[in-house]
Order: sequence, then structure tokens, then C-alpha cells
Amino acid sequence: MSERTAAERREELVSLYHQVGACRKCPLGSLRTNPVFGMGNADADLMFVGEAPGAEEDRQALPFVGRAGKLLDELLGEIGMERRRDAWVCNVLKCRPPGNRDPQPDEIESCRPYLERQIQLIEPRVICTLGNFATKLLTGSPTGITRVRGRPQEREVAGVSVLLYPLFHPAAALRTPAVLQQLRDDFSGIPELLEQERAAAQPPELAAAAAAAALPAEPPQLDLLG
Repeated sequence: MSERTAAERREELVSLYHQVGACRKCPLGSLRTNPVFGMGNADADLMFVGEAPGAEEDRQALPFVGRAGKLLDELLGEIGMERRRDAWVCNVLKCRPPGNRDPQPDEIESCRPYLERQIQLIEPRVICTLGNFATKLLTGSPTGITRVRGRPQEREVAGVSVLLYPLFHPAAALRTPAVLQQLRDDFSGIPELLEQERAAAQPPELAAAAAAAALPAEPPQLDLLG
């Protein structure tokens, strides 16, 4: 973890938000209604990375606000979590591709520095990659999501040591009941993965003390987009 304070990291995150808003590195910057930077807790140990904004996300400038977003919130609620409090949610692309088509390689490379900088500033311990594009980008492997879903991978991403946890995209789960059950099963493992990563980051003497301590206060929030 970096030596920047939480306030410094938030300030840099807001600066990055403005950079994304002004970005025209690829044609999507001129086609979008709004950039979709991300939302949630800027100090979260958990991050979700999806593929790209859809029509409703483009309209509201918020990630995962359509049917897939409702499912994401439902699955988080089932494990006692809530996105604004417990996670940072964003996408590989910050702008909607026309017609919700797949991201193109040049678009992914144009947006990649923004995602990597978000990871550096938020410093999550666990990143859940939702679907093929996020999984392949952050694992650096061409292996598809069907083969790696639910299998944690220790990785270094943008200089940050994280546990990648590939998951099916909620949109795929909406189309196929069997995928929904697999996604729900994989979600159930998130709390234990977070605890393992938090414990591994602590010196042994602090780990014992933390186990006996009271629960921490609710973490500060960052809501850049209202």
C-alpha cells in the first residue's frame, strides 16, 4: 500500500475523473453522452471491473445502473455488502460503445491507463473481474471467463499486488439461469477472500489484535457523481 493519505488519494481520483471527462483518445469520447468514471467507496478493499457502459449508464454517468446493476446490488446484499459502502465499481471502458458492441482493442488500450490509475489510487485487495474483457485485460491471459471463473489469482496490476477473482458478468447471468447460480455461488466466496487478504497484509501481532477488536467505523465515502 502507498504512503499517500486517504485525502490525497481522493484528491488525485477527482483529478483523474476530470481527465476522463476531457478524454478524446479514441472516437468514443466524442460519441458518448457522459463518461462513466466509477462510483463507490474510494477506500474500499473490494473493486468490481466490468466491460463498458450501456445506454442507461451513459445517460446517468454511473456504472451498473440497469438490470445488471440491480443484480449486482442483489448479490452484494446477499453477502451483507453494499456497493457505495463496501466496493468501488467501474468498467474497462469509460465511454459507451455504439449499440453496446464489444470493446475494440484500441479503445481498451486508450482507457487502460485510467483503470490502472484507479487501481493505484483505490488500492483494493480483491478485484472481481466481471466477464471476458476485464478478466483477460487484468490477468494478462487470453483464457476465457468460463475456464477461470471462481478461481482467485494472485497478481500484480499497475504495480499493486491484488487478488483477482474472475466472475461471470451479471448481464450473462440475466440471460442464463445456470450462470446466475454459478455467479451467486462465486459471490458467496468474496467475504472470505477479503478477510484472507486483510489478514495476510497484517503483521502477526496485529492480526491477533484485530481479530479481537470491535468492528471499525463505516469507511468514508466518495461519491463523485452525486
